[in-house]
Amino acid sequence: MERRARVGETEGEAVWIANVFDVDGDIELGQRKSKLITIFDCRFAINWEGTASDGSEVKGRIDIPEVSHENTVDEQEPYGYMWGMTTLATPEATAVYNLAKSRLPALMDAVFRKFPATMLEVHGRDLTVSTDPSRSGTPAPSAAPSPAATAAAPPKPVKKPDVKAVNTTTVTVEGNFAASADDLFGLLTDEKRIPMWTRAPAQSAAKADTDYSLFGGGVKGTYIALTRPTEIIQSWALSSPTWPSDHTAQLTTTLVQGSDSTKVTFTLAGVPLGIQDEIQRNLEGY
Repeated sequence: MERRARVGETEGEAVWIANVFDVDGDIELGQRKSKLITIFDCRFAINWEGTASDGSEVKGRIDIPEVSHENTVDEQEPYGYMWGMTTLATPEATAVYNLAKSRLPALMDAVFRKFPATMLEVHGRDLTVSTDPSRSGTPAPSAAPSPAATAAAPPKPVKKPDVKAVNTTTVTVEGNFAASADDLFGLLTDEKRIPMWTRAPAQSAAKADTDYSLFGGGVKGTYIALTRPTEIIQSWALSSPTWPSDHTAQLTTTLVQGSDSTKVTFTLAGVPLGIQDEIQRNLEGY
């Protein structure tokens, strides 16, 4: 993405996209009835940076679990942005973090909206097939129909929309606990302490890019980012017949320390429609 800074109201505050460091998913360009079509469903991991009013550097991460044909072309639902800050949370840094959350989504939205047109512009000429084979009096060479047929009817693009047709929603659960944010953070991530509330074996290294398992394998995923003691971002999948196979949601847990308690908010994005009540009960069981 092009680096374009967004400036805050306070002098010296600015944020920008530093780089895209991970992309995962499916991207395909095919042809159906002589018309080029784009099919894509990707996950992006992005680093953002900024400067605070005191001149200090602020850094963080954005995870976008789904950039697809559905929410880019069909605009069925907005993009979901999962935010994290790796810099120490001072008041000046927090102000930049809030600036990033308010100003950068519009910049990224504009880039994602150009994705289908860019795919067609860069790769479309490789799949262009004549729609009028009779306009030439000389038959085409026998080898020519093979790539044309392959481009006109690729098996995967035809099946792709059915595979990815999982409509999702977001489930949010909040609670206040008479404990410090740091203690609750440990309770949620420490492999030795998790069984105290799950009553089941757990696996948890509490480090980014490591897998975890809760409730004896009933919930599995990977830690994406951990900012102690304020935020945990992790992929999340339920081992249940009602949960689609190979589908992963993203759980963001925020902890806000108060004077005598801590407010904990669980936000699970990517929950398949139809089972959100079941998932809400599971989160409340946390």
